Amino acid sequence: MEATTGPNAHEKPPLGIKKIYKKFQRLDRAALDRERDSLDFSRDNNVDPEVRQSQLLKLSSEVRQAFVDFLEIDNATLDGTKPSDAMPTVYEVAAVPVPSDVQLAMLEKLLLRDLCNPDHKTNVHIHHNVPYPDQRADRSTASYFDACSSSLDFQPKDPTIHKPFNTSQYLNKKLRWMTLGGQYDWTNKVYPSGSPPPFPQDIKTLVEHLFPMKAEAAIVNLYSPGDTLSLHRDVSEECDQPLVSISLGCDGIFIAGLEGEDGNGGPRVAVMRLRSGDAVLMSGESRYAWHGVPKVLEGTCPEWMKDWPGMHSGSDGSGRFAGWGGWMAGKRVNLNVRQMFA
Repeated sequence: MEATTGPNAHEKPPLGIKKIYKKFQRLDRAALDRERDSLDFSRDNNVDPEVRQSQLLKLSSEVRQAFVDFLEIDNATLDGTKPSDAMPTVYEVAAVPVPSDVQLAMLEKLLLRDLCNPDHKTNVHIHHNVPYPDQRADRSTASYFDACSSSLDFQPKDPTIHKPFNTSQYLNKKLRWMTLGGQYDWTNKVYPSGSPPPFPQDIKTLVEHLFPMKAEAAIVNLYSPGDTLSLHRDVSEECDQPLVSISLGCDGIFIAGLEGEDGNGGPRVAVMRLRSGDAVLMSGESRYAWHGVPKVLEGTCPEWMKDWPGMHSGSDGSGRFAGWGGWMAGKRVNLNVRQMFA
């Protein structure tokens, strides 16, 4: 599928935006904590009033209901608050702050369930034969984090070039991305022809209730501190509907920029420190903005998420993933959703 609108997917980013990307790539944690040229939505006093344009709204009853439906719980139990309690504010450049229990449920659905679906390809599929977990002894669906999956062997398609590895290596470092719905071809920067696999319905429903778009394709990026995402534009879709990015785990520095100069003669760039639960909507002019992640900050995962998928993570309450306690302490998971067709 070739893009019919928007710029060239193979074009190089402008030098001015690239310089800012490299600047933030070089900064250490202490310098980033002091940085005033980035937006940090966890601190109101760090948001320029002109950018914030005051508090736009509180979470509406419709948004709250979308979270409740996703969790399949009673409205009054969402995040330990009552429906009448004040919820996080929403800013023009940062969409919906996702509640902690919804974040944990998203991790469970994406990494315990969807990762085990052969329809959803990963970067590992390119060079290796990917084995899948068997059922557990109690006949329930297993995940890669289950003990029964620890002996899985990922054999290379060409042993002269690549080496085999085990489940632990797969989850800790080898796995970098997974696709949902439309299976994007990263090498050729196109979507394959033919009907895409179904998009996970519960995540699709949540995204479409929260944002003005259809969830038809997504890329789930997995980062560790030290990893980056180079500057690029998402232009392979056949429409210019918004992009949605939801952050889980460690903080990431996110840069989005447009060609042309700002009022001071510099590039038009926004630098954001995205924390777990931040969701960014790129629409309108920013739909085709250059964007990337020059930095993932070590030691910034929220305390209540660090042990995922440990003792508290399994929905069955069995503690079956206790051996993986602390895995998310060194991870950033980013769900990037887009609409493929007009």
